[in-house]
Amino acid sequence: MSTAPTLESLLPTFSALQPELIEARVREALEHSRVELNRLLDSGAATWATLVAPLEEMQHALSRLWSPIGHLNGVLNSDALRAAYTACLPPLTAWRTDLTQNERLYQAYLRVLEQEGPQLNASQRKLLELALRDFRLGGVALAGPDKERFKGLMEQLAMLQAKFDENVLDASNAWTHHLSDETQLAGLPAAIVERARAAAAERKLEGWVFTLDAPNYMAVLTHAEHEPLRRAFYAAWVTRASDQGEFDPRWDNSTLIEQILTLRAEAAQLVGFANFAEYSLASKMASSVAEVQHFLEALAERSKPVAQRELDELTAFA
Repeated sequence: MSTAPTLESLLPTFSALQPELIEARVREALEHSRVELNRLLDSGAATWATLVAPLEEMQHALSRLWSPIGHLNGVLNSDALRAAYTACLPPLTAWRTDLTQNERLYQAYLRVLEQEGPQLNASQRKLLELALRDFRLGGVALAGPDKERFKGLMEQLAMLQAKFDENVLDASNAWTHHLSDETQLAGLPAAIVERARAAAAERKLEGWVFTLDAPNYMAVLTHAEHEPLRRAFYAAWVTRASDQGEFDPRWDNSTLIEQILTLRAEAAQLVGFANFAEYSLASKMASSVAEVQHFLEALAERSKPVAQRELDELTAFA
């Protein structure tokens, strides 16, 4: 008799994610997914039970493989892991784009919604409606050359966006702040101070070395009494990977931002939107760019007087 899975069995085993095995595992999973998709499409009349549910489970299985890899790359990055992660982006992006551009699959989903819609529950109907929306956003209606161009744009964007994240991470990792005056530590939690002391010892330095990661940043901005220390952290944090801070120019994301914006605009226009803002809102709660603009302007109008009063109070207190 089978038993229900335990919480431990459902959690990712991060220690098993060896960088040298990741690309092969992902490519094997993608190949299996492609074969299984074709089998599902060739198996007869498409229904929720014979197509949609199995495809959903297949997608979840792929996500359970890839999500821990992406998370580990973000929190425990290494050269080997980064290389494996980057190598997987093109085939993963190609799979996702091929899925949303698959005309047979799109037509099958349309038939399931038309034929079984009244018998499905609200969640199932919503899943089908969102999937059909994603087909359209993914370029299912495009002709051959445009479809291939859209796919190429998605792959380029995946790589550029990954490089953007890498630059932010590398700039953050490269920044340190060395303190030798204990009075400048006033207000900081003991655990953060001890962490900085250990970081200094690792570098064979006296005093304390702070790195630019989220725990240090939040602790310093929230608790540090020494104003120059808070200022140094704030300035470093908001100028990471830009042309404004004291960082290596090779991590400057300015050019990447321009490239990403250009490619996003082209992709949006290919599938019938005037700009990427409209394309992005097609899958969000707001109904139009004008609605978002109005909301932001109204929010600013209501918030600014309160923010000004708070700033005045803080300035007087300081």
